[in-house]
Amino acid sequence: MKKLLFTAFCACTALGAYSQQAIWGVPPFVSPEVNADNTVTFRFQSPAAKEVYVSGDFLPTHKIKTPYGEFDAPGTAKLTKNGDMFEYTTEALDPELYSYSFYVDSVRMPDPVNVFQIRDTNTLTNIFLVKGDYATDYAVNDVPHGTVSKIWYPSKTYGTDRRLTVYTPAGYEQNKNQRYPVLYLCHGMGGDENAWTELGRAAQILDNMIAQGKVKPMIVVMPNGNADMQAAPGETKAGFLPPTTALPRTGDGSFEMAFPEIISFIEANYRTIPKKEARAMAGLSMGGMHTRFTSAQYPDLFDYVGLFSAAVQPISQNIEKSDVYKDMEAKLKTQFDKKPKLYWIGIGTADFLYDSNKQFRAQLDKLGYPYTYFESPEGHIWKNWRIYLREFLPKLFVTLK
Repeated sequence: MKKLLFTAFCACTALGAYSQQAIWGVPPFVSPEVNADNTVTFRFQSPAAKEVYVSGDFLPTHKIKTPYGEFDAPGTAKLTKNGDMFEYTTEALDPELYSYSFYVDSVRMPDPVNVFQIRDTNTLTNIFLVKGDYATDYAVNDVPHGTVSKIWYPSKTYGTDRRLTVYTPAGYEQNKNQRYPVLYLCHGMGGDENAWTELGRAAQILDNMIAQGKVKPMIVVMPNGNADMQAAPGETKAGFLPPTTALPRTGDGSFEMAFPEIISFIEANYRTIPKKEARAMAGLSMGGMHTRFTSAQYPDLFDYVGLFSAAVQPISQNIEKSDVYKDMEAKLKTQFDKKPKLYWIGIGTADFLYDSNKQFRAQLDKLGYPYTYFESPEGHIWKNWRIYLREFLPKLFVTLK
C-alpha cells in the first residue's frame, strides 16, 4: 500500500513538474542585449544551425516590389558563429522602439529568447527599446497611468457587436465630474483595434505626454476599421482563423458611413464633451483614408483631423457603390468653409504613398485650404506613425477651457 501511494505521489509530482516546466526554461544568455553605448547584441544558440541572420528596422533598408507599390524592406546582418553560439552586435542605435526577426538556415523565426513580440496581420516580430530622447515616451515610466479597456458596441450597420479599444486618462475614474475631449484613432489595413496600443505605444505616449503637461487629458477611441471583422483575429466567435488583409468589404465606404454609431456609443457611455471642438479623428494608411472621408462626409463632427501616411484615394475597386467617395471637391469645400481648427498631414519621404499625398496637398493649396504639414524620412512604418502621434497630440483641444 505504501509503495502504491509512493508511486502515485511520484506520478503526481512528475505531472505537476511537467505542467509547469516553462518556469525552469530560463536561458543562460540574453538576446537582445541593449548595451550601455546603445549598441545591441543579438544571440542565437543552436548546435545544428549553419547560418543565422537578423533582419530588423535598425538595419539599412532595401526596396521590394509588392502589389501595393514599392516598399522599404528591413535590412539583414549575419551573426558570427562561435561553437553553437551565433552573435551580432550593431552600431550605436538612435533611441527608438525596434523590431526584428531571425533567419535560421533561411527559415524565418522569432528570437526564442525574447518573449516580447508583436503581431501585424499574420506576421510576428520581436521588439526592443533603446531609451532616450523622444523614445522615452514609448516606455512605461513613473507617471500616473491611464486605463486601456476593450469595449463592445452594437452596430446596426453590420448587425453585430463590434469591439473598440478605449484609453481613459489617469484620474478618469476618480474625477467623476470632469468631462473629456475625444480622439478617434484609426489603424491601417493590416491592423485592428489592438494595433495602436500594441505597435503604436499609444497608451505609453499618452501617459507620458499628459504627465509632462504637453497634452491635454483626453479619451482615445481605437476602433476596428475592417468592416468584416468584429474584433482582432482570434478574439471573436469566428475562432482562430488566419489573419488576412483580403477582406471583401475593406474600403467599401460602410465604415465611414457608420462612424456616427461609434461616436453615439462613446458619448452615451463616457464622460465626453459632446461637441465638434472636443472631437478629433486621425489614422494611419487605411485609417488615414477613413479619417479623410469620414471627416468630409460629416463636417460637423471633428474640429481636428490627422492624416498619417494616409491612403488619400479610395483603396476599394467598388467605390461607385458608396456615396462616401463621391463629390469630394464639394465636400472638402463644405468642410473647410466650417474652418476646422487643425488639418494635419504627415508622410515619410520614402513612403509609397508620398506622391499621392503630394498631389492631395497640391489640391488643397490650389483651393486655398489651410493645413499643417510634417515630413519625415523613411517610409510606411510604425516608427513614423508613433512620431506623427507625438507631433499631433499637443495640437489638440488647445482652445478648450
